[in-house]
Amino acid sequence: MEEHASAAPVGSDYLLLGQYAERAYLEYAMSVVKGRALPEVSDGQKPVQRRILYAMRDMGLTHGAKPVKSARVVGEILGKYHPHGDASAYDAMVRMAQDFTLRYPLIDGIGNFGSRDGDGAAAMRYTEARLTPIAELLLAEINQGTVDFVPNYDGAFEEPLHLPARLPMVLLNGASGIAVGLATEIPSHNLTEVTQAAIALLKKPSLSTAELMQYIPAPDFAGGGQIITPAADLQQIYETGKGSVRVRARYEVEKLARGQWRIIVTELPPNTSAQKILAEIEEQTNPKPKPGKKNLTQEQQNTKALMLSLLERVRDESDGEAPVRLVFEPKSSRIEPENFINTLMAQTSLEGNVPMNLVMMGTDNRPAQKNLKTILSEWLEFRTVTVTRRLKFRLGQVEKRIHILDGRMIAFLHIDEVIKVIRESDDPKPDLMAAFGLTEIQAEDILEIRLRQLARLEGFKLEKELNELLEEEGRLKTLLADENEKKKLIIKEMQADMKQYGDGRRTLVEEAGRATLTQTTADEPVTIILSNKGWIRSRSGHNLDLSQTAFKEGDGLKQVMEGRTVWPVVVLDSHGRTYTLDAADIPGGRGDGVPVASLIELQNGAHVVAMMTGLPDQHYLLSNSGGYGFIAKLGDMTGRVKAGKVLMTLKAGEQTLPPVPVFAVSLINPDCKVLLASSDNRLLAFTIGELEVMAKGRGLQLISLSDGAKLEHTAVTSSPEFIVESTGKRGAEHKEKLRIQDINNKRGRKGKILEISGRLKRLSGADSV
Repeated sequence: MEEHASAAPVGSDYLLLGQYAERAYLEYAMSVVKGRALPEVSDGQKPVQRRILYAMRDMGLTHGAKPVKSARVVGEILGKYHPHGDASAYDAMVRMAQDFTLRYPLIDGIGNFGSRDGDGAAAMRYTEARLTPIAELLLAEINQGTVDFVPNYDGAFEEPLHLPARLPMVLLNGASGIAVGLATEIPSHNLTEVTQAAIALLKKPSLSTAELMQYIPAPDFAGGGQIITPAADLQQIYETGKGSVRVRARYEVEKLARGQWRIIVTELPPNTSAQKILAEIEEQTNPKPKPGKKNLTQEQQNTKALMLSLLERVRDESDGEAPVRLVFEPKSSRIEPENFINTLMAQTSLEGNVPMNLVMMGTDNRPAQKNLKTILSEWLEFRTVTVTRRLKFRLGQVEKRIHILDGRMIAFLHIDEVIKVIRESDDPKPDLMAAFGLTEIQAEDILEIRLRQLARLEGFKLEKELNELLEEEGRLKTLLADENEKKKLIIKEMQADMKQYGDGRRTLVEEAGRATLTQTTADEPVTIILSNKGWIRSRSGHNLDLSQTAFKEGDGLKQVMEGRTVWPVVVLDSHGRTYTLDAADIPGGRGDGVPVASLIELQNGAHVVAMMTGLPDQHYLLSNSGGYGFIAKLGDMTGRVKAGKVLMTLKAGEQTLPPVPVFAVSLINPDCKVLLASSDNRLLAFTIGELEVMAKGRGLQLISLSDGAKLEHTAVTSSPEFIVESTGKRGAEHKEKLRIQDINNKRGRKGKILEISGRLKRLSGADSV
């Protein structure tokens, strides 16, 4: 049994289940990658899109033809080329017809093909379709020997492996898809810009991606908008093939009578609609409690108050003439328009990220993430091969025609002899071949021509056609033999296509700062109260009398901190992590507050050590019981993640100590000292300049500890004296003033033993640092 479980018998028909599953899943994955999800770098199409275009061309549905029902087109696609559900084929057709989805639609849809607000298309029995003129860029050379054909799913018909794209369609219309382990998000680009870049690269293959971006600065979306991502970030995206572009809506400030104004939004970022914007505003101005909650959170209340204080009303005036027209009216004309629109962009999808992941099937038939230069280089390689095949195909046609015309010219010059041979011969073909040195093809053609073609006028036409073909043959051979001439031809054709189909850029590329909500509440003084058991609350104002502050039974005051409602509150835990709260989100009033753990996600059983607040450049001395520490800015401690971020790296058994605020001027003051006290009553002082300012880490060794000892107290002072508070063995409180110079030493030393009979309780400077 064990032998059979470990391996299949040699030469048997058995296959281990694991091997079978692995093989089957790999085959499925490759089928999805190649057959459904990823576009080709050659023509920019997925298989279903390629089949749709080829089937419609096969049906004669070019841009000048009369459109037919979409159901008929879908039936043709399913019956001949795409043996899948009709919904998949029709959905792909619909997307190819939407001018708000594709930068250059390939299908001309008549009827309801959906809207940018998310409305679905009408059923296929109601809509009609035909190809757009620009689809010729993909199909014009299909029957000129440019691409390979393979049997369809049942072998009854043939379909092209690729379409002979005359321009890099993979960049023009982009693509979106999810495969097994792979995904692609290729944005659309401007035809003129992409063509100019491809021509430049063909002329000079050594161009870098940065140089190509002189022609292609950024994507060009169908709905317009404004790309605000810095040029350096865009270059990084195009060089790596992955990243995200920040796009915002375009708007104008419309002036009204008596100093009134309103904002008119006319262009939206991709994947955003007017209905989505309206829904987001409704959710913020009329919020509902979150699942499992009875009341609105403080954040929801703040957002509601902010939006209602700014926005009077919003209307969607979009129609056929104006595809996007959102009207925002402010609560008061005294509001600054820039602050007004900045708040709207920060709170809604008027500004957002558009992912870019340039994954596609390459010319080597393998999926890969490609940068801009690689995409254009591979497409130019494909285009060169396509043009070469087209030239060879045409040369073969010309040579065949010349061969036929040579035979006809012989027959025309010897017409009487030809007629005599035909009339007197039982089998005229071999006799003609023998009498005039004709090939079998030429003899067959002569026997098939009509008497009308033997007229004298036809002879002149024959000679003219022959001369034209001989001249074309010479040109074709020159093009095939000279790579430079072939490049010139490719460039000439690309320039002609650019002139015919090119248009102006729709998406503005202009760097701007990201819209952020800098202030959602009034800037007011606030006092934050933290209890020993981790309950937190706030009270309005400073210098409050907290003597009557009540706590739950068994609890008491741990820390009181004065700040501003617009400042972040940073919570430091015993494991070296920091968590960021908005002061406005902390419950106010005279209640007990809420547990800090309900506002943040304390990690691994840690407990709260202290709170910090202030401006981003506020400095703090951070230390741990292992005797290490550093100075950090408050701005480096803040974060958005509810689970916090690692600030100080600790070893097993170590804990962070309460941070000590440090004035920036103290960092360069030679008289400013760091005071340390260990659990074995050793004291050490050293100049604060010996420490480093770090964003995170373990820091430097502050004090050398004896075995079993821990660092327990820290302080910072510029005074020549400091105060030591201790508790005697019988509980008596002692306070003693000492001189800094008596314990001053270098950082990392053990320090001086403090001769006290009890335990050191508190260490502080004689000043108020």
